[in-house]
Amino acid sequence: MSTRAALPKVCIALGLPTVDKLLEQASKEVAAGESFLEFRLDYLPRPEAGLKAIQDFLGKHPDVSLLATCRRHQNHGKYDGLIEDQIRILDAAIDAGAHAIDVEIETAEKIVARLEPMRAKAHLIVSWHDYEGTPPLEPVLRRMLKVPADGYKVVTTARKPSDAARVLALKKAHPKVPLILLAMSETGFASRVLCNAQGSLYTYAAPNAVEGTASGQVSARLLRQLYRIDKITKAAKVYGVVADPVRHSLSPNVHNRAFQARRLDAVYLPFLVKPAQLKDFLGFCESLPVQGFSVTIPHKQKIIRYLDAVEPLARRIGAVNTVWKKAGKWRGTNTDALAVTKPLSKRIKLNRSTVLLVGNGGAARGAAFALADAGAKVVITGRNADRVRAFAKLCGAEALVRAELKDRKFDALVHATPMGMFPHVNECFFDGDLPADVVFDMVYNPLETELIRRASAQGSAVIPGLEMFLAQAAEQFEIWTGESAPASVMEKAAREALK
Repeated sequence: MSTRAALPKVCIALGLPTVDKLLEQASKEVAAGESFLEFRLDYLPRPEAGLKAIQDFLGKHPDVSLLATCRRHQNHGKYDGLIEDQIRILDAAIDAGAHAIDVEIETAEKIVARLEPMRAKAHLIVSWHDYEGTPPLEPVLRRMLKVPADGYKVVTTARKPSDAARVLALKKAHPKVPLILLAMSETGFASRVLCNAQGSLYTYAAPNAVEGTASGQVSARLLRQLYRIDKITKAAKVYGVVADPVRHSLSPNVHNRAFQARRLDAVYLPFLVKPAQLKDFLGFCESLPVQGFSVTIPHKQKIIRYLDAVEPLARRIGAVNTVWKKAGKWRGTNTDALAVTKPLSKRIKLNRSTVLLVGNGGAARGAAFALADAGAKVVITGRNADRVRAFAKLCGAEALVRAELKDRKFDALVHATPMGMFPHVNECFFDGDLPADVVFDMVYNPLETELIRRASAQGSAVIPGLEMFLAQAAEQFEIWTGESAPASVMEKAAREALK
């Protein structure tokens, strides 16, 4: 067994098509402060060409830990050679200076005796991958443990949130086994952030500005600076945003910066949860230290059925955007309501105003009840006339179809649909002039939506979605932490992200 020092906690996976590009990107990563790189020799047309690259690179950067991998195409790699040639290349990589090698279990179990002398010179990582899903993992680990190694890498593909939790749970079940645990795909992203805190030897990251080697990889810069994987502990409280889609969300940028500003051992993650996976997600939360989460499209209404307690206003609205755990129970509220009336009340007297509300989803419901409670006359429109009429009847508002808008004028317009949201930035509900002196768009990405741009052009006062987003996010932060929200930090983080 190797007596070398432990490997660093973040490995940059480098799979490039030429030696020159491999070395160029490796140098950039080291210049950015990274100290653990994986050279995927199987990405090279001639993997042997990577041996001198290893030697030359480590000659210039002796403090870098280098992991060599030459995965065969039978195991989703790119190397077409025989096992004997594969092992010969990896052995030569060790002689060239590689500190560790990764050998897939399909190869390793066939040449156990051949690996032992290699393990005496470098760390041996035995890996297993499932690119389709997450099967029962105990039989997988039992198979792997038959090969003596310094680390066992178990990588699955998450199809639902609980898959990521099951992968991470393997460490809890086997605390003394040196494991590297990951769930690929956007659904499994949480595992990439939490695995080190849960006991994984290290995690993998994509290089900056170059595509990674696996689904769901993000850059080490993002892992370190936004998710603070070097700082969060096993006891860290986990929060996040539940949505589909979720990658556009500003919430991780805003809340993680807020946690950092208040020096809290907490992390906020993007959770991709499909419409039929909410119950599965709650199971995921129970198996990890998840203490609360934001809820957005398309889950604001459906989440209510899975909560133990819902605050009266949220119950009346029929939509929840904020969930937290208290005394072992899941509780829900709606912070959107105040975030609608507060910025509008700075521009108009709500109890003397008529407000046109566009939409009939969870965000629209919160706005309708909040505006009505503030004394405004609410008029509702949208693309689906039947839903608009049903919604208007529910909250005591007037319903209008789109064709009836041309003859009406309103004190304010509140847009509460996803139209205009990134990446569909050119969409707008209205074809002609906007029928209001004040235009409030709940969409915050992009910062200036097509609706806001047109409102400004016609001289209307505008309220960008960012204003509402920050107001509801600040209230969420205070519910979760009991501390005042660092408002200026949160706004700066949001604006930087939107750039």
